[in-house]
Formats: sequence, C-alpha cells, structure tokens
Amino acid sequence: MYVLGIEAATPVAGVAVLEENKLLAEGFVNNKRTHSVNLLPMIKKVIADAGIKPEQLDGIAVSSGPGSFTGLRIGITTAKTLAHTWKLPVMAVSTLDALAYPLVGYHGLICPVLNARKNEVYTAVYRGKEKELKRLTGLMAVPPGELMQILNQWPDKVLFLGDGVDVYREEIIQTMGNRAQFAARAVALPRGAVVAEMGMLELKRGKGISPLEIKPQYIRQSEAEIKWAEKHKLSGECSCGN
Repeated sequence: MYVLGIEAATPVAGVAVLEENKLLAEGFVNNKRTHSVNLLPMIKKVIADAGIKPEQLDGIAVSSGPGSFTGLRIGITTAKTLAHTWKLPVMAVSTLDALAYPLVGYHGLICPVLNARKNEVYTAVYRGKEKELKRLTGLMAVPPGELMQILNQWPDKVLFLGDGVDVYREEIIQTMGNRAQFAARAVALPRGAVVAEMGMLELKRGKGISPLEIKPQYIRQSEAEIKWAEKHKLSGECSCGN
C-alpha cells in the first residue's frame, strides 16, 4: 500500500511517498518560491525516487489547514486534481495535528503555533502519551496572549513548535518562563512524511474520501471574505434606510 503526502498549508512545501510503515522518498522546501512553482515537480520527483508509478498509489493525503489561504488552496487543489486523474481516495490531515504527531511519546503538553498574521496564531494544545496524542482543545485562531492564558489551565511545561515560534518566541518566554520549551528545528515545521503517515492510518481505517468531498479548515475568514461581508452589510444597512 502506497500513500502520497502533500503539505502546502504553510510556507513549507513538503511531499512524501510512504509504503505501509516505510518512508520511501521525501521532498522538503522552505524558500520564497510559491507552492504553485514547487509542488508538482516535487511530487513527480518523490514518486520517481520511490521507484513506483502513479497508478501504484492507493491514496493521497493532504494537509487541510489551518494555514495560509493561498497555500491551502494550492495544496488541496493539487491533491484533488491528482486524485481525480488517478482515481484515488484522499485523506484530509489537520496541519496542527500533523505538527504535533511526531512528538507522540513525549510526556507533557505540546503546542504547535502557526503564524496566522494579524497578531494571531493558529494553534491547539495536545498531551503526549506513550503511543498516542490527545488533543485537549479545539483548533483555534487566537492572539498569543490568549493562548498563554489557555495554557495556564495546566501546570505542565509546554513544548512549542511551528513557524509561529520564531515570531513570538520572546513573548512566549516572557509569559511562560521556564515552563516554555522549544522543539528541535528538524521537527518544528510540517513534513510531507507525517501527512503521508497519518493519511495511511486513515486509509487503513477506511476513511479515504472522494476528492470532491475534501474541504480546507480555514478556522477564520479570509481577508476577501471579511471585506465582502462588510461591503454587503453596509449595502444592507443603506437599503434599509431608504
């Protein structure tokens, strides 16, 4: 059984091919080139490097957000198009879950933070156990200060990771003190291999879906949606006044 994993919800472009529990090939790029430039050549290369053909794939897993609106659209559109072309099921994998997943076995709180801009982070809180990970909160878009208040519910040390760490590290340290710990950079960013592995688990559980069914987890509205809503609200108020 082979699964292609696609990560494009953040500035990272990551792809991988997994065979059962064996990682065959992986590509990872964290540069300023857009995912529309990076993604398809990377997918073609990892499939070739894995020594298989597209028709041998059993499914495609894709990071479904939260994350960059543009990145999510590119990643999910790519996954849907390839899945439709190759007649494969797709598996949606939460970007935050995928960030926390490599830390299964860590005893303590795990807090992935993605830079959501506008002084907010996409985040959730997890507790690591021997062979599993338990999510303690929902997926959120909140200011860092509000996240620190949420974390104060627990006395444990907190392991932070994600691209939001570099942006808010000083604020985290000032607020959390020695409770704050930071993951090694090798596991601090999303990876296509993790998306592929989590997708493989979903596929084995029979949870692959049609490419037409997959939807991004935006968490909050895009700037275009906010402006559209404000415009139509104002239009509605004006029409009521006439």
